[in-house]
Amino acid sequence: MREQVLPTHDGGRLALYSYGTEDASGERRVLLIGGAFLTALIYRPFSVALAKGLGKGWAVDVYDRRGRGSSSGQPADYCMATEIADVRTVLDGTGARNILGHSLGGSVALNAVQEFTGTPYVPDKLVVYDAAVNIDGSIDTGWLDGFEEAVNSGKVGHALAHMKKATSPGSAMAKIPEPVLAALMALLSRTKVNRMFREVMPSGVGELRAAYNEADHARDFSVLPPNTHFMAGGKSPAYYKATAERLHAAVPGSTYELSPKGFHGSIPAAVNELVTDISEYFKG
Repeated sequence: MREQVLPTHDGGRLALYSYGTEDASGERRVLLIGGAFLTALIYRPFSVALAKGLGKGWAVDVYDRRGRGSSSGQPADYCMATEIADVRTVLDGTGARNILGHSLGGSVALNAVQEFTGTPYVPDKLVVYDAAVNIDGSIDTGWLDGFEEAVNSGKVGHALAHMKKATSPGSAMAKIPEPVLAALMALLSRTKVNRMFREVMPSGVGELRAAYNEADHARDFSVLPPNTHFMAGGKSPAYYKATAERLHAAVPGSTYELSPKGFHGSIPAAVNELVTDISEYFKG
């Protein structure tokens, strides 16, 4: 792993981590954009596995988005435009010609490439897995107010309970009464991973609002390049599959792939099936 810091357009900094061949050309570099609450460190196992799957001469770059890891915090005027500008900064710094977005990072990737239309920043290949995009109000954002209030009050268990019920509707955990679920989440938040998660909660509020507050329309993304590959996990919440299918139908020439054994966290978990499928697509 190689680490560096990139200065941003507004005086901030982005921590960047690279795996694989150090001097890989842009055509053989993949920029990974991570999801909500997740640091670049969490994506290390996947980044290592993907670089290995891509083979000699390839590299994978992953950065801490604003408000996490070693990157600077979210600025006062933080919004999706901030995320898009940061993608441009990392592309400039690495020369990467391929982009992979996971979950909310998929939303960032899609919005960025949409913004890049007609410029040299349009990637050679774009892949998103379980992209969290609010298509025509498909995401219920009513829980965000309660989540933000719990975060601001330092009630980690309640914040986690709000999010779990909203992001896993129909699951056994979502059926647990909120006070009981809050107590359970508070207990789980003492683990090492959830302590890290708790640290990025404040920035999580900002990024979720930036991605979800304005409902997009599938047709808005019709300008995406035909080399866009939409992926969804067969074991992920049904929302992700439905969203990927709608976006695929709206983007001429795009492709769609359902990963039968994939779940929403398959990318950070470096599930072999997904690593193989993604590496083959980029090499294809």
